[in-house]
Amino acid sequence: MKRIFLYALVLVLALPGTFLLMTDSAWAQFKPSRESLSDQYPGKAYSPYAQRSFPDRVFWGDTHLHTGLSVDAGLFGARLGLDEAYRFARGEEVMASSGQPARLSRPLDWLVIADHSDAMGFFNDLANGKPEVIKFDQGKRWYEELQKGGEASADAALDLIATFAQGKIDPEMMEEYSPGGKTYQTIWQKVVDAAERFNEPGHFTTIIGFEWTSLVAGNNLHRNVLFRDGADKASQIVPYTTQPPIGSTDPLDLYAWLENYEKNTGGSVLALAHNGNLSNGLMFPVDAQYTGKEIDSEYVRLRGKWEPMYEITQIKGDGEAHPLLSPDDAFADYETWDAGNLDLSEAKTDDMLQYEYAREALKNGLKLDKRHGTNPYKFGLIGSTDSHTALAAVEEDNFFGKATNVEPNPARMEHPFTKTEQGVFEGYELTASGYTGVWATENTRAAIFDAMERKEVYGTTGSRMLVRFFGGWDYTSEDMNSRQPAFRGYEKGVPMGDDLPDRTGDSAPTFMVYALRDPIGANLDRIQIVKGWLDSDGETHEKVYDVAWSPGREPDADGVLPPVGNTVDIETANWMNTIGASELGTVWSDPDFDASQSAFYYARVLEIPTPRWVVYDAMRFGVEIPEGAVTTGQERAYTSPIWYTPES
Repeated sequence: MKRIFLYALVLVLALPGTFLLMTDSAWAQFKPSRESLSDQYPGKAYSPYAQRSFPDRVFWGDTHLHTGLSVDAGLFGARLGLDEAYRFARGEEVMASSGQPARLSRPLDWLVIADHSDAMGFFNDLANGKPEVIKFDQGKRWYEELQKGGEASADAALDLIATFAQGKIDPEMMEEYSPGGKTYQTIWQKVVDAAERFNEPGHFTTIIGFEWTSLVAGNNLHRNVLFRDGADKASQIVPYTTQPPIGSTDPLDLYAWLENYEKNTGGSVLALAHNGNLSNGLMFPVDAQYTGKEIDSEYVRLRGKWEPMYEITQIKGDGEAHPLLSPDDAFADYETWDAGNLDLSEAKTDDMLQYEYAREALKNGLKLDKRHGTNPYKFGLIGSTDSHTALAAVEEDNFFGKATNVEPNPARMEHPFTKTEQGVFEGYELTASGYTGVWATENTRAAIFDAMERKEVYGTTGSRMLVRFFGGWDYTSEDMNSRQPAFRGYEKGVPMGDDLPDRTGDSAPTFMVYALRDPIGANLDRIQIVKGWLDSDGETHEKVYDVAWSPGREPDADGVLPPVGNTVDIETANWMNTIGASELGTVWSDPDFDASQSAFYYARVLEIPTPRWVVYDAMRFGVEIPEGAVTTGQERAYTSPIWYTPES
């Protein structure tokens, strides 16, 4: 036995020496060469993550945050500025303007501070009693009322906003707060400098931007403007405004300004609209603009060029669909704001709705494409906050509201957002929404902006679920079951935001969709694919398909999938992940495909029911939930569409 052990020990010790003593030529004969492996397995690396160039990460952010530099934010109590907004977004704890500590559950990856371009920074100087402001009668009156606080301050704020909206502001007082003034240039430079100071490529990205706040008789036509560039180019301009003679409320004039920016600086810029639901029929025109100008080939070309995204969900309601427009969609009536326009100066009528919601705009875009050869509403879908507190906090259990006067407090559910003779937007109707997921190769300005331009983005109502959506002609279940759907997705088709590749054979398109729940959020209920199409008579249609759902239920004889259930406990503001699924995915082929009809498809992913923010307020403050307030909701994600165009 001892002898056997010695022989074994000699072999163990000798073998490594044998390898070490091999000549280079002997070792070359023994090991497979890199070239021979490549020859044997052409075009493939053993590591599936090597030689990969497609976007492989989701970066979360907000394209629409206001600080105290925005007049309305400042008037309603916001005292936080650019630094606090960036610090909060990257995960630090800050003290809110209302005097309470605030922090996100998880940092964001990127942020756009989009303060209103009109009179940017004016309120700060008014509130501080700057002599150059209060020497004017309007400025002095507002300053004195603001100092009184309480109801007098609130009345002054409303009067100031109305004065701006009606164009009755003293032009001499506002001269320094307009694009030609030195004060305005100084304020814009502070915006640019703060973005440069907080931009950390690979860790946290700041995208320079502003909001162009077109308001036509109270009808919302706002656009946010985002720059791909840094200070070298953004410092060469000041933002475009709506106040004449320099500014305008017409989107066509904004597009001209964007064109001039790129021409004069060599930079890149884009615009995105929001809150069509508060435009009273003006946001997505089909025949004529609000100015009376006909929707012609030039309008559709310019809008299609400059507006690659649309903000589908935010604090002032969800803008995907409306139940009157989509009566067969059981989930269309979600966080609906349809009492009137932005300031409730005009009540809503049913005929306005078709020009306000994203799904209807996508359908009307097919019509306009047929008519003019360009689809102006070929946009990607995103979510953002539109918070006016400098805090991008829209998680249901961490909702800091629209403005500082409705930051967490016992009475905010009862505090109307707007109330006039035409209607009311109740405080409890404020929507804790939303965020944007961007599929990009890295966390930099260039990579994120480029993803936005190619529309490889999706919006959520605040959840951070991961969603992939691909379209092609020959996806199979094996592609999904590989556990690496993105590899097959890019190899065999296109991602969200793109056009289907040229049709092969006579098959219907196939779509591969995959969703993974937010790691600290709720399970998933279902994945749906929403289709819209244009028939041979020029009429548009839509259909919502349930394509994947959590186990334990099946569609009934009419094809209706039963609800997932509800585990919400209102009293404790809690829910359980005992229903739903942690991930869902499928490959789906359109059973109603007609190769002669142009169409679009996007995915909508629903979570199981969870408590709305009002439930958390009731539990934490010990107050009653107002009658009529919705207490639960199903958070959701909306992917950018994929379009199909028939061969000519």
